[in-house]
Amino acid sequence: MTRAAALRQLARDGWLHTLLMVLPVLVLGRTSVVFADWGLPLFAAGLVSLFFSLRAFTRFKHALIATEQALNGPVEDDAWNDLRRVRRHGLLIASLPAWFGAAGALFGMEPVARLLLVFGSLVLLVLYRIPRQLH
Repeated sequence: MTRAAALRQLARDGWLHTLLMVLPVLVLGRTSVVFADWGLPLFAAGLVSLFFSLRAFTRFKHALIATEQALNGPVEDDAWNDLRRVRRHGLLIASLPAWFGAAGALFGMEPVARLLLVFGSLVLLVLYRIPRQLH
């Protein structure tokens, strides 16, 4: 796999995870409330889930460093594949707050709280971007 193909796949993964973060909140935001008393605990769980991304982000940083060291070498393809795998895992964990916000729509969470959780996930998504040094 060439470097350009790997970067295209990483970009595609980023857009896919953006959709996976935002669409559930938009779709479930129009539904009726099933249990009205669980909005605040789900918001708190969504805030706590922001911290789950710390370990995954550390692995992502190490994968970035390993990929940069492997550029133009014999193991460059393996480094790109490992970076993609680590980044996808990190993006799934970064999506957790947005998914708690989507579930909160069914359990009486206020729209502002859902929006804050989605923005938190989107900020984490920005942290998982590929730096220009690898282009």
